[in-house]
Amino acid sequence: MKINQLNHTALPVQNLEKSCQFYQNVLGLAPIARPAFNFPGAWFGMGDQQELHLISKGTIFEVPPLDRHFAFRVDDIHAFAAHLQEQQIEFVGPKCRPDRALQIVLRDPDGHVIELCTKPGIAPD
Repeated sequence: MKINQLNHTALPVQNLEKSCQFYQNVLGLAPIARPAFNFPGAWFGMGDQQELHLISKGTIFEVPPLDRHFAFRVDDIHAFAAHLQEQQIEFVGPKCRPDRALQIVLRDPDGHVIELCTKPGIAPD
């Protein structure tokens, strides 16, 4: 059980179109494909394997809210779930994202939202 990378950072944005123009035209990030989530947003590539996820502010999420979070890609989501249970850490998941990645969501001691996720396509159909 280990963390393989900082996979993405997600930010809530007031104006999705204006923010997309900023990150693409000012910072030079390339838009990348985004799964069919049921809320508006955009994804950008950063380097070879990291991403920036923009989420329209005001999007309503389940608890904990995911509009501002960072995500670690992990090698074994089920081992992490068992480890979190042993440590008596509250979490949600594993749940399947639209891209068939599995994710767990938890909070650190200061309330920051952390997502643990697998590579897309891992979850069974």
